[in-house]
Amino acid sequence: MDAASRLFARASLVLCLFTAYAVARAEVPDHEAALRALKSTDAAERQRAVVRLAKVGSMADVPALLAALRDTDDDVRAVAEAAIWTIWSRSGDPKVDKLFAQGLGEMRVGHYSEAIALFSQVIEMKPEFAEGWNKRATLYFLVEEYEKSLHDCDEVIKRNPQHFGALSGYGQIYLRLHEPEKALEYFKRALAVNPNLDGLEVEIHILEQLLERQQKNRA
Repeated sequence: MDAASRLFARASLVLCLFTAYAVARAEVPDHEAALRALKSTDAAERQRAVVRLAKVGSMADVPALLAALRDTDDDVRAVAEAAIWTIWSRSGDPKVDKLFAQGLGEMRVGHYSEAIALFSQVIEMKPEFAEGWNKRATLYFLVEEYEKSLHDCDEVIKRNPQHFGALSGYGQIYLRLHEPEKALEYFKRALAVNPNLDGLEVEIHILEQLLERQQKNRA
């Protein structure tokens, strides 16, 4: 499985775990209470707060959830990441959300052309919805349309500068384009936003060693 597929599979797994967790835990009563509970000394209370924000929160709540990616509790961090993806994946328009869900379904079963067409409709209907661009960027990467994928990543970051998925995606694209300096830059930016991205520290270390060797060879 290539890097982009691993990222997509991991996001899907985390979302499934998040759904199961949400069913198993009692909810924090309302939005304001959830924001207050994020500062609780009780990890279970912080987890419930994150679940509630995933259900009722908006893009305005994402900064608080990004901060939760640095929580001392492993479960809080995992659920916070899932909550961020959940909020990012809501367009606010039921018709767009239906198309988006259809695109995800086609993407999961490997129907990339069909998924690209669906996400293109999402983008046409709601161009300000960053996650439509992000999913199409991932698909363009999977079909090796790297310039198109870069373009869509640009559109994501214009709308959502803290999108760690797109930042990491830039890195993967630049690896395929044999531009390790740019790949390293974007991997570091992604990790600065979300320190929980699996394997990214290893990739950064490998790239730093590669670039150091290249520099020595040029000397």
